Amino acid sequence: MIDRPRLLESVRRALRTHPVAALLGPRQCGKTTLAAALAPNGRATRFDLENPSDLARLADPMLALERLRGLVVIDEVQRRPELFPVLRVLADRRPVPARFLVLGSASPDLLRQTSETLAGRITFVEMGGFQLDETGPQHWRRLWVRGGFPRSFLARSEAESLRWREDFIRTFLERDLAQLGVRAPAPTMRRFWMMLAHYTGGVWNGSEIGRALGEAHTTVRRRLDVLAGALVVRVLEPWFENLAKRQVKAPKIYVRDTGLLHALLGLADFNAIEGHPKLGASWEAFAIEQILALADGRPAYYWRTQAGAELDLLLFLRDRRIGVEIKYGGAPAMTKSIATALEDLALHRLFVVYPGEARFPLAKHVEALSLVDCRKEIARLAG
Repeated sequence: MIDRPRLLESVRRALRTHPVAALLGPRQCGKTTLAAALAPNGRATRFDLENPSDLARLADPMLALERLRGLVVIDEVQRRPELFPVLRVLADRRPVPARFLVLGSASPDLLRQTSETLAGRITFVEMGGFQLDETGPQHWRRLWVRGGFPRSFLARSEAESLRWREDFIRTFLERDLAQLGVRAPAPTMRRFWMMLAHYTGGVWNGSEIGRALGEAHTTVRRRLDVLAGALVVRVLEPWFENLAKRQVKAPKIYVRDTGLLHALLGLADFNAIEGHPKLGASWEAFAIEQILALADGRPAYYWRTQAGAELDLLLFLRDRRIGVEIKYGGAPAMTKSIATALEDLALHRLFVVYPGEARFPLAKHVEALSLVDCRKEIARLAG
């Protein structure tokens, strides 16, 4: 078992400030294990809504929940949306005798229902796979290749890890998406997800993808929103500056877990990844997820002009504009694009992340550094 102290503290802080906290993430990312760590030795009341006996205990939810004290954990909450009005009544009691931690996938319906029913009473904590500070920075390549899902990262071999990820993809497409309200056949969603894997790091073009799949651009956009809502795809929105330059206005797309990305691309190990055309995009996706995990939910953007100037990541940390450019190569250098982004966006700092260890300046306010060092800087600047 790998400890996750930063995430654990985020959940504790959420429960201190709100009567209901939602821990959201894809299946098998460790939500149940983390919830158990909040209250060791069975000091919490737990309901698993995939367990028939727990469902029977909640036949009359008000009767079952109103007498409980302390921490109450409800797993797979998206299976029983009718619980939310009950939680609203229980959350309004004063003093608060119990706090509720609900675990589930971030489906659009779940987010809508909680926002409408539990407004002002609930806060959200997003959870993904392991992060570098949890696995140890020396394991960065393994984390990149296998991804952060615990069973994939901790598998005894590369082949076992890949088999687990392939099984996860199949189960997600055949079972989980139906629970999220997706009616499309699993083979159709597989083709769409595989196409997104090939688009990782690229600008979204719904018309092009729709033509390739023989579907309307509105249909493929809805499917993109579903995968983004399930936290397996990231839609990184563009930033618009008031400049006399034409700027790209479509989002960029990433498969969030690089282990799943590599499985979708059919890449079994590092040697296969290193020889693939999506090598740079994979490294970019990995670095972005590792950095955004420390941004504490602050908005993130990318920036690109029609003339070719771009910035992979733009963050606003305590009123400072921080830029991140991600490069896969051993010798990052100052470029015209970096200089343009630094000036046009009035950046406080610009970090160029590469897979090396040395840290050195490239220009005033511009520094090349490892992903581990960049995470430390982002954490410091985020406060």
